[in-house]
Amino acid sequence: MTQNTAATRLTILMPAGRLPLPLMAKVHALAEKYRLEIYLSTLQNLRLMGIREEDLPLIRGELAALGAQFKGPGRFPIPRVCIGVRDCTMGIGDPERISALILAKFKDREKTKQKFKIAISGCTLGCSGVLTTDIGIMATRKGFDLYVGGKGGPNPKVGRRVLRDLDEQGVVSAVAELVEFHDAHTETKQRMVKLIDHPEFPYKAELSSLPAQAKLMPEGCKEAV
Repeated sequence: MTQNTAATRLTILMPAGRLPLPLMAKVHALAEKYRLEIYLSTLQNLRLMGIREEDLPLIRGELAALGAQFKGPGRFPIPRVCIGVRDCTMGIGDPERISALILAKFKDREKTKQKFKIAISGCTLGCSGVLTTDIGIMATRKGFDLYVGGKGGPNPKVGRRVLRDLDEQGVVSAVAELVEFHDAHTETKQRMVKLIDHPEFPYKAELSSLPAQAKLMPEGCKEAV
């Protein structure tokens, strides 16, 4: 559907890519009532497209009444995840749980500087893009490996592994340290790859101790593919 009138959009945040059924029903009803498009973004959020400016407060209010949260400046990034061990035969970890732990850690944070992203995968295939995301968390048979500095776009970068075999709380602690480091050395917005060679990067020793192959490809990736 294409509208000729000036329109805006509204992005609903969906932790772990999950859309609660009551919210799904409300989105469907609003899309029909206001003749909107529904777009599922690559960051696993839901976007309502073609909203008239005068209708935006009403639509936002009805969704907020059901607990919906919306994309906006300063919001902590919702991690992108794969479906994980419960629903994938390759899965060995639970990305939804790790995402929930990270979001719980930062739920009271008033403002997060942009523009880093987080991805979590349930195995070494990395379907959620952990190797091309600012902070990538990859489940292995020994725990979780953490990658930093990946990015997509016209000049993609592969993230570099800085920590191995973490437990759940180790993951949350490492992410918290990286977020605080990013905040301390970013004016408004910045990708993590721009900071990985900073003299105060918290895992410089771990970076320098890794062989070149380990910085590019997780163990088991070749076998899994």
